[in-house]
Amino acid sequence: FEYVFKNLKYPVIARENGIEGTAVVQFVVDRDGTVKDVGVLKDIGGGCGEEAARVVKGMNDDKIKWTPGLQRGRPVKVQFRLPVRFKLQ
Repeated sequence: FEYVFKNLKYPVIARENGIEGTAVVQFVVDRDGTVKDVGVLKDIGGGCGEEAARVVKGMNDDKIKWTPGLQRGRPVKVQFRLPVRFKLQ
């Protein structure tokens, strides 16, 4: 989660229009820990959903690995939903 919040940039359009809220990104953690099938489940507008998805997709480029799920001691794919809160200060 530290990676997401460190690399997330508040979209200019959302900032100018005072858009705040929670965007939800859904993705699959593959057996090897890579992220795939990234999509936006809930978008609050102003490019917030797209920005959250961009950061999640960037995890593979930066070699960030998730821990895959385990079933009977073997790694399996797991679907994950990540809420990302956008709040102006």
